[in-house]
Amino acid sequence: MGGLFGVATKVNCSKTLFYGTDYHSHLGTESAGMAVFSHKGFYNTIHSISQAQFKSRFVDDYKEMTGNMGIGAIDDDSLQPLIIRSKFGTFAIAATGLINNKNILAKKLLQEGFSFNEMTGGGINTVELVARLINKGESIVDGIEIAQDLIEGSICILIMTPEGVYAARDKYGRFPLSIGVNDGPDSGGLVVATELSSFPNIGYDLLKSLGPGEIVMLSPSGLKNQKPENKVKHVCAFLWIYTGYPASAYEGICVESARERCGKAIARNDQVEADFVAGVPDSGVGHAIGYAIQAGIPYRRPLVKYTPGYGRSYTPPSQDIRDLVATMKLSAVKDIIQGSRMVICDDSIVRGTQLKNFTIKKLWDNGAKEIHIRPACPPLMFPCRYGASTRSITELACRRAIRAIEGEDIEDVSAYLNPDSEAYRKMIDWIRQDLNVTSLKYLNIDDMIEAIGLPEDQLCLYCWRGCD
Repeated sequence: MGGLFGVATKVNCSKTLFYGTDYHSHLGTESAGMAVFSHKGFYNTIHSISQAQFKSRFVDDYKEMTGNMGIGAIDDDSLQPLIIRSKFGTFAIAATGLINNKNILAKKLLQEGFSFNEMTGGGINTVELVARLINKGESIVDGIEIAQDLIEGSICILIMTPEGVYAARDKYGRFPLSIGVNDGPDSGGLVVATELSSFPNIGYDLLKSLGPGEIVMLSPSGLKNQKPENKVKHVCAFLWIYTGYPASAYEGICVESARERCGKAIARNDQVEADFVAGVPDSGVGHAIGYAIQAGIPYRRPLVKYTPGYGRSYTPPSQDIRDLVATMKLSAVKDIIQGSRMVICDDSIVRGTQLKNFTIKKLWDNGAKEIHIRPACPPLMFPCRYGASTRSITELACRRAIRAIEGEDIEDVSAYLNPDSEAYRKMIDWIRQDLNVTSLKYLNIDDMIEAIGLPEDQLCLYCWRGCD
């Protein structure tokens, strides 16, 4: 996971860059950085945010930064933004996504005489690899197209040159980039962001969302189109289910509204009797509100999140850290829980370990009478090939269930994809028993697609179907 933010204004942009980047903090927990350009040249700063929030790590930096253009990133993969000297001159670059053929591409570049300076965790920095691929082009735009064609996976890119900030959405538009505008006479400018929810509080309005593969350049003098969008679009459906911020919208579809529609769809096909509905904070809340509205059951909060100190327990790459965050961030409200039958809506079940060991256990320990789990998407069957949404096939709860049922790992899991099959029923029941809950029922894929509201052929559903 990761988020990008860029800005080009007529005045010093450092405050806008700082707050705009900070509004992407829900997309990463490992490292972050900012870079600016002024008449003095390029300047960047990068910090770990694994033990501190973005604001506390960068608040002093941004006050010292001066420039009318800047880019920022929050990412769990590579240190960035980087400043690169190339045949196109010096530029700063930030990029988020996943490159599955990273080692193959790096080996080819080394054989062609390229070198790598930045190392992340002992390996080649993904952002530097993207920069080297771009350097193969006849121009920056040509180089971005070359990189997008060579990369197996998905990558969104910001490149800041003395002329402006290039913004390129990934080839098939799996992840978003939106342009915001401020028409103020003195400080007017443009911003680009993964999350358009970052715009309103810093004074920007949505101008447009980039299409798949589209490239534009932002400068203090305006927006220039560099490459039109591609015709094929496969937007990550998980953006609406979990990843995206509730106040954001992608392809014109509001995240919070889509989550409420998911919850309503679950409730329409559910006959369970319960005293209240609750969402696992924070991403399960919208789904639970929708369920409560549709079912006519009160919405209550048996679990509350200690927001100031703990972010998402799903994003850290280390299982130990994920477990610690999951343990500490949720507090149980015993007075609400004790003796109650409850429907608990969550965005999804990926590994299932945190839900089982930290959420469900707290509910039982505080006297829950019945716990009915309702994930807002189908069982995740395949690790994501385009981002860091799911990391390995062995981690997935449904794959552990299939392994237990079959006695071994199997390649053909088609029988388990059909919600009307006996195999599917056995898989769900195994997960239910493993989680130790009263009942478990997933939202089916057709209802999820309808709730999102984008045509099926424009959604990436790989996590559930194993194909684009």
